[in-house]
Amino acid sequence: MSGDDMARRMETTAKGGMSVREAGRKGGEATSKSHDHRFYEEIGHKGGVKGGSRVRELIQKGKEAERR
Repeated sequence: MSGDDMARRMETTAKGGMSVREAGRKGGEATSKSHDHRFYEEIGHKGGVKGGSRVRELIQKGKEAERR
């Protein structure tokens, strides 16, 4: 199977032929209609907190590896 065929296959679902991109776009639109600006601020904050702790963990591991 060529790379183009594989990409096309991954983009299209078995049911209805909707691409993953199209499904994501439709889901995002539905979410934006049912949630307000505050919702997006909250999930952004949660992602930042979680991502920040992971970055701190990786920095600490790097420093420990340098000491060895």
